[in-house]
Amino acid sequence: MSTQTAAFASLGQRVTCPALLALALNTLGAAARAQGVSEPPNAPAQVQLADTALTLRYQGRPILDARIVRPDSGVTLSQLADSGGGRVTQVLKWTARRGRITVSGTVLASAEGFAAAVEPREDALPVVRHAVGPVANALNRAVYDRGADWVLSVDEPAEIVVAPLDNAGSADGGRRFRFTASGSEVTLRFRPHFYQRHRGLAQYRPWTYRPWSGSVAGWSSWYAFFDRVTEADILRTADALVEVLRPFGYRYLQIDDGYQQLPIGLPDHWLQSNAKFPGGLAHLREAISARGLEPALWTNVAFQDADAAAAHPGWFVRGADGRPAWGRWVGYVMDGSAPGTLDSLVRPVYDALHAMGWRYVKLDALRHLRYEGYNSHAEAFARRGLDREEVYRGVVRAVREALGPDTYLLACWGIRPELIGLVDGVRVGDDGFGYGSFAQFNSFNNVVWRNDPDHIEIHQPDGYRAATLTTLTGSALMLTDRPEVYHTARVEAAKRAAPVLFTHPGQVYDVDPSRSSLLALASTEVSGSGPRPFDADQREVVHLYQLDIARPFEQWTVLARTGSEERVIRFADLGLPDSTDYVGWEFWTRRSLGVVRDSLVPGAISAAYGVQVICLRRRVDHPQVLSTSRHVTCGGPDLIQVAWSEGTLSGVSTVVANDPYEIALTEPAGYRFEGVTATGARVVAQRLAGGTRVIRLESPEGGEVRWNMRYRVAP
Repeated sequence: MSTQTAAFASLGQRVTCPALLALALNTLGAAARAQGVSEPPNAPAQVQLADTALTLRYQGRPILDARIVRPDSGVTLSQLADSGGGRVTQVLKWTARRGRITVSGTVLASAEGFAAAVEPREDALPVVRHAVGPVANALNRAVYDRGADWVLSVDEPAEIVVAPLDNAGSADGGRRFRFTASGSEVTLRFRPHFYQRHRGLAQYRPWTYRPWSGSVAGWSSWYAFFDRVTEADILRTADALVEVLRPFGYRYLQIDDGYQQLPIGLPDHWLQSNAKFPGGLAHLREAISARGLEPALWTNVAFQDADAAAAHPGWFVRGADGRPAWGRWVGYVMDGSAPGTLDSLVRPVYDALHAMGWRYVKLDALRHLRYEGYNSHAEAFARRGLDREEVYRGVVRAVREALGPDTYLLACWGIRPELIGLVDGVRVGDDGFGYGSFAQFNSFNNVVWRNDPDHIEIHQPDGYRAATLTTLTGSALMLTDRPEVYHTARVEAAKRAAPVLFTHPGQVYDVDPSRSSLLALASTEVSGSGPRPFDADQREVVHLYQLDIARPFEQWTVLARTGSEERVIRFADLGLPDSTDYVGWEFWTRRSLGVVRDSLVPGAISAAYGVQVICLRRRVDHPQVLSTSRHVTCGGPDLIQVAWSEGTLSGVSTVVANDPYEIALTEPAGYRFEGVTATGARVVAQRLAGGTRVIRLESPEGGEVRWNMRYRVAP
C-alpha cells in the first residue's frame, strides 16, 4: 500500500491517535503539491435562477443549492459583479417592499470548508474565535472553502443561520452546510480568491498544499540555555521531557543556536558540530529518537564566513563595488539565482539533515535575507531582470524540497507573506513570547500556516496564561525552561495545554487588523533589526478567546479571559443562543458556575493563574459532564464518547498513565447517585459539593478508560 493510500485508509476509520491523523492529513497535503491541482478561476459564480430555485456553480460544480420564498409581489433582484483591482466580488440582492424574503438551502464546500464570520460587526465585543470540528455559532455569516479560496456570505442586517450538516454521506468527502438567510432585504456575496486577492496574500494557493495538522508541542533550548547549550544539556532535558511531559503530548525537542561551528555558512559548519557536542548530530538525533521524541534543529540562512565568500564570490549578491554584498545580521548575502549557490550552500545541509532523521527544522534569519539582503540590494536583481521575491522563495523552496513534506519547517522571524505554501509555521513576531499574534493574525492560523508566538517559559508569572492561549488558538506550543522546572508544580501549566488541537479560525478577518493591514510594506523593508510595523505585537491586545468544540456526542464552548474589562459577557456576543440554560465550570480553579442564562458574570481572575477558562455546556435535564481535568479544553483531546441512557451516564476517555483524571458532573435535583465503575482505571475518590460531583480515576497504564455513573430518580 502506498503512503498516500494508507493515509486515505486511516482517515476512513475512527482515528483515535492524533499523530496518525496528522500523518494522514499532511501526506494528503503533500500529494496535492505533487499533483499540481489546477487553480480555481478568479471569476464570478454561474447563477442559475428558475422561479424559486437558485443554484450557484463554481469550478463546474454547485456551491449553493437554494429555494427562495418571497412575497407574491414587490420583490426586486439586483446583481453586481465587480473586478476592480483584480478582486472579484459578486452580489445578488433581493429587496421586498413588504414582507420578508428567505433564501434557504445547502452550501457545498470541499473537505476544508468551514463556517466563519467574514467581517467584524459594528460595536462587537472583541473576541478571538476558533473552532474544532463542525461547530454551529450564531456569529457565523459565511462559509469559507479553503480548498478553493472562496467565501460565500450574507450581508447585515439579514438574519442568517449557517449550520454544518452531517457529512458522512458526502461522496466526494466535502462538507455541507445548512444556509438560511431572511429579511426584508437579503444580500448574498461571493468572493473567489478571497485570501489571495481580497486579503492581499499573493502567494496563497491553498489548492497546492495543506496546513500542518498535527499537534506542534515540544521544547526549545534557546531561552533555557541560549547559545551556551551543550550536548549534556540536551540529553538531560530529553530525559525530563520523557519522564514528565511526553505522555501529555510534547513530542519535539528542538536544539537552537549553539551546536554549530563558527563562522556559520559552509555546510560542514552546520553538519559537523562544535566541541560542546562531541557525539555529533547523527548521534544526537539517534539519542533523541531513542527516547521517543522527535528531533528538531535550528538553522540559519546567514553567511558569516569571510574567507569562503572571498573564495567563491559567484555565490553571493554583488554590491556596487562588485564584491559580495554584506548586510547586518545576514552577513554575506547568498544569491539564490546564481549557478551553484543552492547546490553548494543550501541543499547539502538540508539533504543531510533529512537523511539523518531531523523532522523539525527552524529556518532563522529569513527576515534579514529579505530586508538587509535582497531588498537592500534590489538593483543587483533589477539589472538582471530578476524578481527578487521569486529568488528569495527559491532559496526556501530548495530547503523545502530537501526536507520533504514530512518535516515541519518553521520560518523565523517576523511575518513572511512571501513564503506562503513553502513553510509550515511562521514565528510571526519578535524574539520572546508574543500575545499579539493571537488577535493580529488570528485568521492566518491553520489556514495560511501555523502561527508560532515563540517559546513559553512556564516558570514566568504568565506561564499559565501563555500556555492556555496558545493551545486554545491552535498555535505552535514550544516550551523553553530548564529541565528542573518540569519537576516543580509549575509543570501543571504545560501538562494541561498539550496536545494542541487543530483549530480553524472562527473569523476570516483579523480581530486587530493593525498589523496585517500593513503587510505590503514587507516588499520594501530594508532593515530587520527590530520589529516592523507589520510584525505581530508582543503585548496582548484582546482579552477574550473562544474555542467552540464539536464532537459527535456534544458541542461546547471554552472561553478564556485575561482582562477584567468585561464584567458581564452576553451570550449573544459569543454566538450562543439566548433563553437557553448553560452549565459553567472554571477550569483552573475547578469551581462550578452553576446554571447560567443569557449572560455570564465570570468574577475575578485568579492571580495564581492570570487567566480564567470557563467551559459552557447546554444544560440537560439529567446528570452531565461539566469538564475533565486532563486538558484546558475541558475534554477536547480526551473525551471520546459520552452518552446518557436508562439512568447511566457513560463515557470513554483517553487518560495519561498515573495522572489523576477527574470528571466533574452536574447532579441536578431528582437524581440520586448510586455508584461508579471504570474499566482500565480505578476509582480513587469522589466528592459532592453544591450539586457538582467530582470523580477521580487513576490508571497505571493510561490509554482508553470506560466509565459508568449510575443514578436513579429520587422519590
